[in-house]
Amino acid sequence: MKENEIDRSRREFLRRLGLGAGSAMALMAMSPIDTLATGLTPDKRKEGAKDENHMTYRVQHGSGEKISLLGFGMMRLPNDQEQVNELVDYAMEHGVNYYDTAPMYMGGQSEVLTGNALSRHSREKFFVATKMSNQNRRLWSFEESKAMYEKSMERLKVDYIDYYLLHSIGGGMETLKGRFLDNGVLDFLLKEREAGRIKHLGFSYHGDVSDFDWLLDHHEEYHWDFVQIQMNFLDWRHASLRGGRRVDADAEYLYDKLEKLGIQCVIMEPLRGGAFGRMAQELTNQLRAVHPDDSTARWAFRWVGSYPNVLTTLSGMNRMDHLKENVETFSPLDPCTEKENQLLADIADQMSGFPTIPCTTCSYCMPCPYGVDIPGNFAYYNEAVNSHVLPLPAPTDANYAERRQLFMDGYHKALPDEATWAKSCQDCEVCLSKCPQQIRIPNQMARIVETLRRRRA
Repeated sequence: MKENEIDRSRREFLRRLGLGAGSAMALMAMSPIDTLATGLTPDKRKEGAKDENHMTYRVQHGSGEKISLLGFGMMRLPNDQEQVNELVDYAMEHGVNYYDTAPMYMGGQSEVLTGNALSRHSREKFFVATKMSNQNRRLWSFEESKAMYEKSMERLKVDYIDYYLLHSIGGGMETLKGRFLDNGVLDFLLKEREAGRIKHLGFSYHGDVSDFDWLLDHHEEYHWDFVQIQMNFLDWRHASLRGGRRVDADAEYLYDKLEKLGIQCVIMEPLRGGAFGRMAQELTNQLRAVHPDDSTARWAFRWVGSYPNVLTTLSGMNRMDHLKENVETFSPLDPCTEKENQLLADIADQMSGFPTIPCTTCSYCMPCPYGVDIPGNFAYYNEAVNSHVLPLPAPTDANYAERRQLFMDGYHKALPDEATWAKSCQDCEVCLSKCPQQIRIPNQMARIVETLRRRRA
C-alpha cells in the first residue's frame, strides 16, 4: 500500500469512528504507519510486510510489531493437546499471532498446552503473553515469584516472553507492595526487560482503581509498554457498579487515561464472560433489526476494535466454530458506525437496570471449600433474570406460584447436585479476595437462597 493510500485508509477509519480533524491528526501522528493495518502474516512482524490474509493488525508503539487485533485467550482450553494444536494451527493460518496464558490457568496446564502448540511453529510467527500470578500470599517472596517466572519460560518452551504482566492488580496498595514492590519482584522484571528476556512489560487491572492510578502515576519510572483492562460496551460506563459497590473504574476512565499517556490497551472480557450471548431477547432483537445475521459476539468485538488505542482483543476460543467466527469478524474488522455505537450505548443503559450478578465465569473463586458451584449458581440466576423469570412477582399475584416453580425447576436442572447449591455457602469469605469483579459472593448466595425459599404468605 502506497503512503497516500495508507493516509486515505487511516482518515476513513478515523472518520468512521466519528473523530474530528484535530483528533484524526493527533492519532495519525502517533505512529508512522497505519493504526489499522491488514494483509500481514504473523511471521512478517514489522511494518511494510504483506500477503493475502485479511486479519486486522495494530502497531505496537516503539517496536513497530504488527499485533493481530484478535488475540487468543488460552484460559479455558480443551485439556487435549491435539485439539489445542488444531485451534492454534487454524489461528496461525488466519493471521492470529497473539496468545495469552498464565501460570494459574488450568493449574499450569494452559502454559504447557500453549507451549507445546506454539513450539511447533517458528518463534517469529507468534507473540506469547503470560503473567506473574503470585496472588496467593505464600507466593509473595522473591524466590517463589522468580521461580514462577522461570517455570513459565520452561512450560512455554521459549527463551524470552513477548508480553509479561503483573497479574490481577487491584487488591489495594498493601497487596501491591507485598506482591511486587517491597520484595524486589518488579525491579527484577524491569531488569529482565532490559536484558531482553521480557520484550514488553505491563499489568492487568481488575479492582481497586487506586492501584491503577498509582502505577500510571509512576509511568515515567516504570515505562509500561501496555496495560490489560476489562472493556466492553456495558462496562464502558456501567462497570463502576459491579459487585454492588462503587469502584469508580468504568472502562471509559481506564481507556482514556491510558490513551492520554500513550499506553496501548490489551482488552479482556470483550463479551463480559459470555453474558452478551445471554442478553434478554428484546435487546437481541434491537441488534438483529440492524444486522439480522450478526451474533451479539460480533457486535461486541466490532465495538471494542473500533477504539484505536486497543492493541489486541482477547477471546477465549476453545471451539473451532467460535474461532472461525471471530477470525471472520476481524478479517478485516468493520468498525462500528456512530449510530451503531449509540445503539449499543442504549442497550447498555437498559442492561444496567437488570438485577444481574456481574460474574464473568472466570472461576478464579473456585474451588469452594464447601462445594458450592459459584459460577454455576450465578450463571443460572442471570439466565433467569434475562429470560424474565426473575424478579418474581408479588406473592399475592395470581401467577406467583407458577413463576416460583419455574425458577426452582430450572435451578434444579442447571445444578442437579444438591451439594453445589447456594444453601451450602457457609459465608467463609475465602472466595472474596479471588474475585476480579469484586462480587460479594456470600451476599449473592444468600440472595439466591432467599429467592428459593420465598413462599406465598
